[in-house]
Order: sequence, then structure tokens, then C-alpha cells
Amino acid sequence: MGAKPDLTRRVLKRTAATALLVCTTLAACEHTGGLSASGNARNVPFAANGREQGVDGLLVGHRLMEAGEYELAMRAYYRAAAEQGMNADVLSAIGSADLKLGRLGQAEQVLRRAIEADETNVPALNNLGCVLIEQGKVGEARRVFQQAFALDSGQSDSIRENLKLAIARSETALYDPAQDEKPVMKLVRRGQGSYVLLSQL
Repeated sequence: MGAKPDLTRRVLKRTAATALLVCTTLAACEHTGGLSASGNARNVPFAANGREQGVDGLLVGHRLMEAGEYELAMRAYYRAAAEQGMNADVLSAIGSADLKLGRLGQAEQVLRRAIEADETNVPALNNLGCVLIEQGKVGEARRVFQQAFALDSGQSDSIRENLKLAIARSETALYDPAQDEKPVMKLVRRGQGSYVLLSQL
């Protein structure tokens, strides 16, 4: 009779030991959220600084124009419009991209809007002249280039060359309307830089 309680005690001890082992194992496997609080803090990305300004959409667009990525440049210019509003510089840039994409009607309309916003915007005047040359409106192009040249005080080689070509084109057109030489016009923008435009005339 005395052996049975001993056996019962041993079974209970083993059961308790097994239960303790299971609990310990489960506690070790319990999900604690990964890293400690300090470890988590080290892995949190830096917050964006709201005071920092992103890259200017106009600058990005100009670089894309230089690379020949006119559709992407147009997107960058529209982003600049959302940031700065449709000012003369943005309109001039959009009109130039339209011209490079062969959208002559749109380019003319947008560049005229740029000049309405700022009559002294030399790049807009020059680029409108390029659009007019492309459309065969040589007389008006010549007047626009003359206006751009006067406002620029003759400092830009691109505008000077465009004016010379427009004058030559208008004088030649009086004598030989069937000429097929393709003049090389240059689009310009604020600051440094120009984009070569091969006329389709």
C-alpha cells in the first residue's frame, strides 16, 4: 500500500516537471516583437524634413530636355507648374517641350500665353520665333526674333543666329519659295543652355 502513494508522487513530479519544461519552452518561443526598444529605434528611417525643398521641376525638365527626353521633361515642367504656378518661365518651358514633340499648335498657344504673362521673357519670344519658323510664318518669326534680340541686348549668340536665319529666310522666300534648305534654329531657356532644333521647312 505504501508503494502506491510514492508512485503517485513520482508521476505527479514528472508531470509537473514536464509542464514546467513546456511552459519554459513556450516562453522562449513567445513572440516579443523582434528587437528591443533601442534596437527598434536604430532601425526607424529618418523622418522627412518638411523644411527641405525638393529638386526644382524646371531644373529637372531642362536636364531632361538636354538628354532628349522630351516627354519626361514635360512631366517635370507640369510638376514645376503645380509647385510654382503657371508663370512665364514654366509656360515657356512647356512650349519648348511641345515644340520638340512636334506639337506646333500647342507650342504656339502656350508660348503666346508665356509672353502675355511677361512681355520681356526673352526665351519665350525666341522659342515662339522657332515655332513660327516651323509653321512657315517667317515674317512674324523675324519680328519676334528682333524683339527678343532687342530685349536681350544682343548678348545671346543663339538668338542672334536665329534672327540672322529668319532674316535670310524671309529675304530668300521673296525670290525662291521652293527652297528646301533646312535652317538650324536654337531654342533657349533662362540661364545657361540651348536646344538645337532642326527646322522641318
